[in-house]
Amino acid sequence: MDDALTTNITWLAPRVALLDALAEESNLTRAAALAGVPQPTASRWLNEMGARLGTPVVHRAGRGIRLSPAGQQLAESGRRAANELRLGYRAALAEADPEQGHVSLAFLHTMGGVRVPELLAGFRAAHPGVRFTLVQGASEEIVQRLRDGETDLVLTSPLPADDPGLETRALAKQRLVAVVPAGHPLAARKRVRLAKLAEWEFVSLKTGFGLRRIIDGLLADAGCTPRISFEGEEADTLRGMVAARLGVAILPESEPLPNPGTVEISLEPPAFREIGLVWSADRPLLPAVRTFRDYATESR
Repeated sequence: MDDALTTNITWLAPRVALLDALAEESNLTRAAALAGVPQPTASRWLNEMGARLGTPVVHRAGRGIRLSPAGQQLAESGRRAANELRLGYRAALAEADPEQGHVSLAFLHTMGGVRVPELLAGFRAAHPGVRFTLVQGASEEIVQRLRDGETDLVLTSPLPADDPGLETRALAKQRLVAVVPAGHPLAARKRVRLAKLAEWEFVSLKTGFGLRRIIDGLLADAGCTPRISFEGEEADTLRGMVAARLGVAILPESEPLPNPGTVEISLEPPAFREIGLVWSADRPLLPAVRTFRDYATESR
């Protein structure tokens, strides 16, 4: 914006309220009182505005005073700006209210079926006025959204480590299981070792997903190099691939029941992924965000 225009707008802002009052009262004494300024100051402001604009903002009408066309334009613009400012102020007050604010929560696709809905339902029962924006994505993607200030909280796994810009809080451990098609040679087993599971082709999440990193680490520790036939972005898609006999998978235990056409087998030794909340260490949390964080961490 031009510097001279910015200066004029800054100068005009408190004076436009006087024009708005004149539009209502048509009397300088009463309008000055409404605007909260002495009458001599109000008279000076009107003269100064006319001089800056090069055209009067008021004209006499008998014993009263009326706005000129230029004054009416300014008063109407000021009224619209005041209404917007009023709405913004109310919205800002709502954000500062732990019972009326807004929370932006990002989470993994694998948590959208049961875990997140149950968490939100419990919280909203106690805090019905809080609004939410929900975002799903891969672990690296949603953590980057947090770093960029696009979301308030992230529910993810694994938790980012050694990042001084992030705060983390572990909430729960989720059991990982082998998922095989119904009728598969391993389907009757109660437990299976990774080395045995790796004899079959795998379907897996794409690189960049937190669960993929966990699974790759488990297989590497077991000395296994699986043959991956398909890669996807959602656990439900992978379960469908398993049911279609396109491979086996390692996934979080289904909530509440395994998909039709699949069987879930415990891993030997047992394997888990840690789920937790992440938030910025550099930005203060708004009251509603802090209330939800505390609820999530206390109800784990």
